[in-house]
Amino acid sequence: MKKSARAIRMDRRQKRQGSAGINLVSLMDIFTILVFFLLVNSSTTAQPPNAKVIELPTSLAEKLPKETLTIMVSKNSIIVNGRAIVGATVAMLSTGDTIAALQQELLYQASKTPAVVNELGIAERDVTIMGDKSIPYKLLRKIMMTCSAAEFSKISLAVLKKPEDEAS
Repeated sequence: MKKSARAIRMDRRQKRQGSAGINLVSLMDIFTILVFFLLVNSSTTAQPPNAKVIELPTSLAEKLPKETLTIMVSKNSIIVNGRAIVGATVAMLSTGDTIAALQQELLYQASKTPAVVNELGIAERDVTIMGDKSIPYKLLRKIMMTCSAAEFSKISLAVLKKPEDEAS
């Protein structure tokens, strides 16, 4: 079949213009920025959350921490996963072995994650307590009792690892 004059003109024009190309330089720049962003913002479980108000005690522990619910205890407040729950002085003055506001928050957090049932049929969850080294033991004991009452019975205390030269 013979092409019309218009079809021939369109073919000539298309051949002259050439095909559109992809600018790979811009695409490579975008992917490079994306890779750097992901590398910088990737989280590691070996690093506890950064808290400038808490000074952790040091230890010779070799085991690295795992990702769990984190309770930060400073001289002024008790913080669960970055949210302030109750003041430390209010918690100290509370009657009984548990802190009501903390227990309520822990029960809420427990409802979001499934518990591991041990061989005795008791539900257990992991929790890490990052306590300032100057907080009173009475407060730490109340926090630990509250955690146990809310089925967070696998309690870990966060510490900073001593440098090798100070360990000996």
